Amino acid sequence: MDINQIISDNLKRLRMERNLSLGQLAELSTVSKVMLCQIEKGDTNPTINTIWKIANGLKVPYSALMDQAEHTASVVTKSEIAAQPDEYGHYRLFCYYANTPQRNFEVFQVELDAGYSHTTIGHPEKSQEYIMVLEGELTFTANDETFVLHQNDAISFTASAKHTYHSSGKETMKAYLINYYPA
Repeated sequence: MDINQIISDNLKRLRMERNLSLGQLAELSTVSKVMLCQIEKGDTNPTINTIWKIANGLKVPYSALMDQAEHTASVVTKSEIAAQPDEYGHYRLFCYYANTPQRNFEVFQVELDAGYSHTTIGHPEKSQEYIMVLEGELTFTANDETFVLHQNDAISFTASAKHTYHSSGKETMKAYLINYYPA
């Protein structure tokens, strides 16, 4: 299924479950009513930060907007996953495992082109993020602290504050990213 249709279906369902109008959700998420309408119709490919804003407004994990029904056992291949790029296309997020009622975490692969940065708004309160660099070099900044991670290095942090990833090496930085949402 097309990722825009999945996001559209989930946004409609989550908004209706909360008995919210598009205008009310626009206020809660700081995403315009027009943009929310376009997303619900499947007419646009929302950016990562737009999805985060909507998820935060709905008080759900990011992946709740991209979740598909799962089988008891399944293989996930990267070629089946639609990339969620930032507005410039230099940061790409691939969701391998979405948050579900049975799983309070998400697993992503991140790609960030060399020399580029991506800043993300904070995630829900008390959430934790875990990053392990697979290739390249990551300069990570959060709460006025900066860390440089190389291949096979990892970091964990409280993810509720704004944070920035910078691909500071000479090649595309690739990493696994896990968002954990305590119950």
